[in-house]
This record gives sequence, structure tokens and C-alpha cells, in this order.
Amino acid sequence: MEKFSNLNETDILKLAKEGDSEAADFIIKKYKYIAVKTASGWTNAAIEQEDLMQEGMIGLLAAIKSYNPRRGIPFLSYAYTCVYNSMQTALRKVNRQKDIPKKDVVPFEKEFVDGKRNSLSAEDSFLAGESVSLLLQQLDKSLSKLENGVLRLFLVGCSYNEIAERLHKSPKAIDNALQRIRKKLKEVSF
Repeated sequence: MEKFSNLNETDILKLAKEGDSEAADFIIKKYKYIAVKTASGWTNAAIEQEDLMQEGMIGLLAAIKSYNPRRGIPFLSYAYTCVYNSMQTALRKVNRQKDIPKKDVVPFEKEFVDGKRNSLSAEDSFLAGESVSLLLQQLDKSLSKLENGVLRLFLVGCSYNEIAERLHKSPKAIDNALQRIRKKLKEVSF
């Protein structure tokens, strides 16, 4: 790594960004402590500390590839932010993906009713379906075009960002629309 002793950090980062693996190794060795230290500050039963550190290293690699010295931000600060964000994303993802045994997954129409599993008769099933249908009709009347689009995409499993991209709106606008939908859902009565 002596070949980098005469270069400043910005030049080494530029080389790493252009694909120089030795330059990338030099930067990774220099800043690996950020991932190690940040990972050691978190404890989460859902993700091992070693895995969290690896996520941090991925964030460090992303920092090397995306760093722009013209923005005036020191690489150390930028790298820390990328490492931290990468770990946060991994933690959110792990906390969202709870493993549910297949035997515990119950189809919607067989959900608990009055505390009893599978207690719906044909008549009860029909009435429950009618209630849901009426609820959706009532809700449909009170939703704006945007809210209706947001609700439909949300119900098929799209994330806030995916909905925002599809509807050409900001994620904040999508969040606000979902809040209004929740409020209107509470207000809908038969």
C-alpha cells in the first residue's frame, strides 16, 4: 500500500471508484473501523452482529462508489452516513420479515370470528363478504382519485416508494394520503 503514500485521499478514492482494487482495499482497511464500531453499538436478536457489520461494509463500498468530493463533505462523514444507513435498512428489513410457519397461515376467509377458528357458516361467510363489500363501496365514495390509487397499490403490497414512483408523487404525499384513508376508514359506518 506504499504506492498510495504520496496520494491524497481524494485521489485514492477516485482510483477506487475507477476500479483500482488496491485503492479500494486501502480505503476499506482505513475505514473498516466505522462498520465494526457502528455494528457493536446495536444489539438485535433478529440479526447477528457479524451480519450487521457485513451490511456496514456494503455501505462502505457504496460510499466509495458514490462519493463526490465536489460536494464539500469529508469522506469520513459520508462513509459513516452510508454505513449507518445500510445497517438501518438491514435492521428494518429483518424486523419486517418475521418467519411465520405455514401451518399458522390462515386464509382470509377462515380468520377468527368471535374467537373461534373456522366458525363461519355459509350464511356468515356471505354476510361477512357483504359487509366488506359495503365497506369498500362506502370508502370508495369518500376517497379522492389519489387516495383510491394509493389504497389499491398499498393493498397489493407496494411500498411507499413504489407507490410514489407509480403515481409520480413524493413518499410524503403517499404517507399523507394513507393517513387520510385510515381516518376515513374509521369514519365509515353502515
